[in-house]
Amino acid sequence: MDLEEQLKRAKAGDQEALVQLVVAKKEEFYRLAYVYMGNKEDALDAMEDMIVLLFENIRRLKNEASFYSWSKTILVNCCHKMLRKQKKVIAMEKVPEGSYHDVFSEKEERIALKEHWAKLSERQREVLKLRFYLDLDYESIARILNIPLGTVKSRIHTGLRRLQQSIGGEWVEQL
Repeated sequence: MDLEEQLKRAKAGDQEALVQLVVAKKEEFYRLAYVYMGNKEDALDAMEDMIVLLFENIRRLKNEASFYSWSKTILVNCCHKMLRKQKKVIAMEKVPEGSYHDVFSEKEERIALKEHWAKLSERQREVLKLRFYLDLDYESIARILNIPLGTVKSRIHTGLRRLQQSIGGEWVEQL
């Protein structure tokens, strides 16, 4: 069944058609959610929330060709909402097994990386994750975040430059 037919069925209230549309791109949705959430369980929860919102709002979709970029934008918004809620809760981490030296060494590396990332704005971190973790092109990032293409390029450039300054490496102009 083609995209148009499935969208018509989904707009008419057919839950199965909507689920089939999501399943067709489930890996893309999962990778996107995982980049934001950082773990499998939260990524799947965000995807569940996205599906509910898609079902509730599918009738509002005007351009059927933009279904997947529209749904990815909804997923990003679900991730943002979950992350805001998580900031209010302090989670207890389990200490991994292994020698304490290995555990602390790994923790120190993570802390150092987080310190460098923390020097970036949230918007810069977001576009850098989408660009380099998911290998999305600039146009896709602009559509997902609903921002101009020039803004995407500017945030990536500025974010990379700030990371370079923080880490202390040499700046290499991108071609």
